[in-house]
Amino acid sequence: MADRFYTPDPLAPGEYTLTGSDAHHITAVRRFTTGDAITLFNGDGNDYPATVLGTGKKSVTLNILRTEPTDRELPFEVVIASAIPKGDRADFLIEKLTELGVTRFVPLITTRSVVHPKESTVEKFRRAVIEASKQCGRNWLLQVDTPRGWDAFLKLPDLPKSRFVLHTGNGLASLPMRGGVVIAVGPEGGFTSEEVASASVAGWQTTSLGKRVLRVETAAIAAATIASQAE
Repeated sequence: MADRFYTPDPLAPGEYTLTGSDAHHITAVRRFTTGDAITLFNGDGNDYPATVLGTGKKSVTLNILRTEPTDRELPFEVVIASAIPKGDRADFLIEKLTELGVTRFVPLITTRSVVHPKESTVEKFRRAVIEASKQCGRNWLLQVDTPRGWDAFLKLPDLPKSRFVLHTGNGLASLPMRGGVVIAVGPEGGFTSEEVASASVAGWQTTSLGKRVLRVETAAIAAATIASQAE
């Protein structure tokens, strides 16, 4: 697989000028020259193989050779809604969820949440999605929602019908994936009994990854891994 670079621009075969941080990376870090091959993507589901025509200080002129529809996605929707862990563990979480094929990530603010993400945090997560997508080959970007409080999250109308709340217990319930699945992960203190009860009233099922108390990112990544195995 050729080196992959992202642009938010619409793409099509023909000449294209890439600017921004990826152009800088091509010219100043990787030192690509005329004739070198790269792949562009913009989140529309396609690869765009291209060759370098020329480089400037802040731009790269490319010849996009063709549009290649490339399907590396799960055949169903996987939504992970999670409280945010501290520090670099949050970036690690987003990176791994992207690699596992998760469709959508909803940052949760719960009663016991320690981290209350701001809009700048969401933008940071979206940049992390792009970087992880370059590495793993995804051409559709993991959607990162704005942060949601628990009650507001439960009322979202566009979640998959299979809905699970992770709660420490004796074993793992099956996770049926027909039509997709959404899995909610609480902070390291867990969901409160009131939050679990409100989810139950809203039609959510409670499930568990075992008796041990897991870190937020461990639980979310494990849940996403189990969901992706139904592929």
